[in-house]
Amino acid sequence: MQELKLRTDEELADAAQKGDNLATEELILRYNHAVRARARQFFLAGGETEDLVQEGMIGLYFAVRDYRGDSGKSFKNFAYMCVTRRIYDAIGKMTTKKSAVLTESVSLFDRRVLDILDERASPEEYLIDSEARAEFQIKLMRELSDFEYRVLNMYLEGMSYSRICDATKKPFKSVDNALVRAKRKLQKAFEK
Repeated sequence: MQELKLRTDEELADAAQKGDNLATEELILRYNHAVRARARQFFLAGGETEDLVQEGMIGLYFAVRDYRGDSGKSFKNFAYMCVTRRIYDAIGKMTTKKSAVLTESVSLFDRRVLDILDERASPEEYLIDSEARAEFQIKLMRELSDFEYRVLNMYLEGMSYSRICDATKKPFKSVDNALVRAKRKLQKAFEK
């Protein structure tokens, strides 16, 4: 087991592809914290960070399975790309109409259902509203950096600057600058 810790990521990926389960486990252990850190950078409407961590771990597994040492890329960069793509795919799927039934469903026995129905004039308006929100979220993800996206979401949820600073572990000026950049980028994006 100690021998595995001394091997490079590339050597472990090669051994894992040849059926060495201990090599696979070692790579997953090495990158577990990086996957969690990457997943925490995103917000999933209707989901939890753990959902994104699981998607990231699947991406890591695919990286172990699909890595080619002769490609010229380091395993670390390839794994980061696979994890990030898998997380983006998960967010994209959760913001589409297909999963709206799961993410926005409520029990028919819930008294809040009547309140929801009273607020909306028709099911068509509700559908149009949810589609517009999904399109808005996708546009946000495309236009903003990860940090700007996170800060803007926290701000829109009503968090104070000090709470955003605590949550992101960034100084006030960084949070303020991120919000200003996000507002500018969105203004340009929606003027198009």
